[in-house]
Amino acid sequence: MADRTLLDERAVDRALRRLALQILEGTPDPGRLALVGVRTRGVPLARRLAQTIAAQEGVTVPVGELDIALYRDDVLTAHPEVRPTVLPFEVEGRHIVLVDDVLFTGRTTRAALDALMAWGRPQVVRLAVLVDRGHRELPLHADFVGLTVETSLAESVAVRLAETDGADLVVLRGAA
Repeated sequence: MADRTLLDERAVDRALRRLALQILEGTPDPGRLALVGVRTRGVPLARRLAQTIAAQEGVTVPVGELDIALYRDDVLTAHPEVRPTVLPFEVEGRHIVLVDDVLFTGRTTRAALDALMAWGRPQVVRLAVLVDRGHRELPLHADFVGLTVETSLAESVAVRLAETDGADLVVLRGAA
């Protein structure tokens, strides 16, 4: 089985520009908008989306970082690595867009919702993902999607970003 490139650097950039437009179109009051990246790769994606929104619309969108280690139900470890959650804005009444790299089973999103609610009650929470690969185990969906790809359970989607991995690339691993 070989790897197959789904998005190269230019395609990642295009997908993020589309996501930024979708988020703006889906947010009635951009002044109440905040982006919250789910660690690890959701954080740089949220930052890039905020930069794109600022460049396109002149709207400064605050960006937060959410650690979900203590809220996961699918990682069995006695001592999870917990990093700080940084939300430099009031959560109450905000239009929050959770940002993550890949939506798969939905368990990461469920954990992110639980972690976010520990900080307050937003007016609305939406989900933006770079890649939706299907196979949900929970009744969740993304509101804003850069790429939807059908995968088998034997395959995986690897997202690489310049900030964390030195280059932008999305690869389907184990592709036939």
